Amino acid sequence: MILWVALAFVLMLIWQAWQQDYGPRPEAALPAAQQQTTGSARPTGEGVPAVPSVETPVAKIQETLKSGQRIQVRTDVLNLEIDTVGGDLRQIDLPAYPVSIDQPDVPLRLMADSNGQLFVLQSGLLPGDKQGQAVDHHAVFSSDQSEYQLQQGQEELEVRLGWNSDEGLQVSKVFIFKRGSYAFDIRYEVNNSTGSEWRGHLYQQLQRTPPVENKNMFMMHTYTGGVISGINPVTNEELRYEKIGFDDMVESPVNRDMKGGWEAMIQHYFLVATIPNQEEINHFYSKRVDENRYVLGMVSKKPRVVAAGESDQFGFTVYAGPKLNDDLALLAPHLELTVDYGFLTILANPLFWLLHKIHALVGNWGWAIIFLTLIIKLVFFPLSATSYRSMANMRKLAPRLKSIKERYADNKEGYQRAMMDMYKKEKINPLGGCLPILVQIPVFIALYWVLLESVELRQAPWIGWIKDLSIKDPYYVLPLIMGASMFAQYKLNPQPPDPLQAKIMMYMPIVFTVFFLFFPAGLVLYWVVNNVLSIAQQWYITHQMEKAG
Repeated sequence: MILWVALAFVLMLIWQAWQQDYGPRPEAALPAAQQQTTGSARPTGEGVPAVPSVETPVAKIQETLKSGQRIQVRTDVLNLEIDTVGGDLRQIDLPAYPVSIDQPDVPLRLMADSNGQLFVLQSGLLPGDKQGQAVDHHAVFSSDQSEYQLQQGQEELEVRLGWNSDEGLQVSKVFIFKRGSYAFDIRYEVNNSTGSEWRGHLYQQLQRTPPVENKNMFMMHTYTGGVISGINPVTNEELRYEKIGFDDMVESPVNRDMKGGWEAMIQHYFLVATIPNQEEINHFYSKRVDENRYVLGMVSKKPRVVAAGESDQFGFTVYAGPKLNDDLALLAPHLELTVDYGFLTILANPLFWLLHKIHALVGNWGWAIIFLTLIIKLVFFPLSATSYRSMANMRKLAPRLKSIKERYADNKEGYQRAMMDMYKKEKINPLGGCLPILVQIPVFIALYWVLLESVELRQAPWIGWIKDLSIKDPYYVLPLIMGASMFAQYKLNPQPPDPLQAKIMMYMPIVFTVFFLFFPAGLVLYWVVNNVLSIAQQWYITHQMEKAG
């Protein structure tokens, strides 16, 4: 039963990966010129969101993003490039997270607009009336410097871009970075020197192409796409965490108002999120702008008003970096859910907390996995003991079951009746070996997702040849040990009376070994330790029962 459940779980993961890579895709959207608009929709420029009072406008789509001067920014944890066109954030590197152990000096590139990649952050101000002027992501800003760097001993770095209109409207787009933080602020300062009031809506949007992934159905896949969170301003109902996949942006684009919240584009281990003022209402939207380019954004519902001769400032927060649970929880409600443990989050969170505490003591994530698995096995030992005793009893009855099967070879109903009479006489529950295991399965699946989603395990070494617990074992030692341990469990368990079923069970360790050849070493280590501890527990209980007669 344990092997069947485990196989079903692995097959489910493979099916999800196959669907993601090879499953049917929605039909392409109609060209912009053929789409129908409603209400007072009007063009708002290339890729610019509509003001909340209208629905998605017809808009020309840029084939490529325009570029101006590039501004280089370096902090202690981020290397960025900002383009003077729109003040777009066009590139982010993470120096503390190399692309691989073999390339320690090459930082992971989280955002980019070159080499076949597109993942950028755009923001701007839309006019709040027909006479207003947009300062959107097509506006060309100026900067006094082309390079900025957070100096030793400096706690905060400010990067200021400027834009001026002929009528006297002055807008500054200011990036504010802090030492040691992957979160930074983008602030707009509006100085209205015109003769009339200025009204405008602040928007921000993440634009990207889906990443090119290795189409290997045996590899582990995690979700890449959009996520939103917020509060319905009418019903006050809280939307904690909703995935907006790239297909969803075609089939059912986001079009809703929400108070506070956030939006993000997430991928394995990393994310970029924009976090507005939590007291304001924004209109969230998404759309596909061409065959392979998608936008997830928000625009303020209520316009900012700056009277003639007055000034004002407002903005939002950005997080661009690793999925660090504690850091995300401090930034916005439910942002930590981007560390996606699935439907077993309620179990996964305490498991991650315990894993983190063990790592603080032992200083190695591989040993932390081993000790955590040991603790879980000890906690569930009473349930496991019940299961193994039932299995031992069933093993004793195996010869009698075989004899009954031979006697009632042509009488299936008689065989079932005789078998149940024997169970009743011997006071054995045939499900006694399964139910205790079923209770434990949610915990072990939750631990599985903890190990898969935790960026802390990325490029974390264990011993010897295991230099990165987040990728496959380079020499396949752990998968082979795992396969051997599964075969040992097969030998310890009572053999099915049906020869075909017995043969299938015998080959399952081989099937699992093939699957696990490509799994991250940290996950395989967890399965190996769990299997070895299970074998030790089962052998001990069976041995004690045999000694007792």
